[in-house]
Amino acid sequence: MNWFAVAALALCVIAPGTDCADDTIPWCYNLPTCNDTTWPVIAAPFCNGTKQSPINIVTANAAGDASLGPFTFVNYDNPSIMNNIENTGKTVKVNLNPGAKVSGGNLSEPYDSLQFHLHWGNGSTVPGSEHTVDGKQYPMELHIVNSKESLNRNTTLAVEDPEGLTALGFFIEALTDNSTGQPASWRQLIAYLENITIQNQTVSITPGITLNDLLFGVDRTQYWRYLGSLTTPACNEAVVWTVFKGTIKMSTDLIDRFSTVLRIGNSTSEHMVNVFRNVQPALPVSTQVSSTSGTSKTCYSLGLMALSVVLGRS
Repeated sequence: MNWFAVAALALCVIAPGTDCADDTIPWCYNLPTCNDTTWPVIAAPFCNGTKQSPINIVTANAAGDASLGPFTFVNYDNPSIMNNIENTGKTVKVNLNPGAKVSGGNLSEPYDSLQFHLHWGNGSTVPGSEHTVDGKQYPMELHIVNSKESLNRNTTLAVEDPEGLTALGFFIEALTDNSTGQPASWRQLIAYLENITIQNQTVSITPGITLNDLLFGVDRTQYWRYLGSLTTPACNEAVVWTVFKGTIKMSTDLIDRFSTVLRIGNSTSEHMVNVFRNVQPALPVSTQVSSTSGTSKTCYSLGLMALSVVLGRS
């Protein structure tokens, strides 16, 4: 019997809010023996599945879906919603206190927001977002992970449900001016990185930053939607993905901090760079029906009707 796997499962049952990535799988980003090219083998059966994330979003191929309405975000304005920040050795993760929720957007029910984490390349000049748009890769990507409200934050049950999780993806791109330390909300959060430079270090977050602060300026009414998977082993195909079209704007000095401060192990280990999975085979993507497109079609139809009336009278 694999007692490590049993222990991991027990932890998930005892602490259902825990991020239950399969730590029994020796996966990584930085070595050819365990990077994402090996995951379909070392992390089967899910990492070699048919609905794997991330993907390249081809905007011209996104189908219009009138059911994709606006979202409602609960407690995203709560300055005490962030519990702690952790260096996992593979990313930076912020665990959230209970209370934050997302609903609407044609989700089947409200979802509890559990945590958020990030993916990046190597500084502001080497991109590292997981999703790409028409082949474009952004410097970073933020993922807010949520589980069905009916599952009571139990991620063990969530990964067994094809729509048990929903992930909100936000691209981060560099400000084009020479500003530094912007925006202030991200500067405040990134300051904690100095206290979690090595793997498994965790520090509490002082109340003061809200999720809305981190998402300031992003139009959360425009997005792409598809059904996919977790982007790390075990790559469970249990995620309703929402990737927002608007981006978070951040100064280059803050983007650079992630790849220069954090390490994947102890204080002498490699810096944490290129922590993203490469894009997987294409999947069906939908988006909101364009109101301008609908207006154009209506005008075109009215024009044809008017023309037929004129021709009929001549």
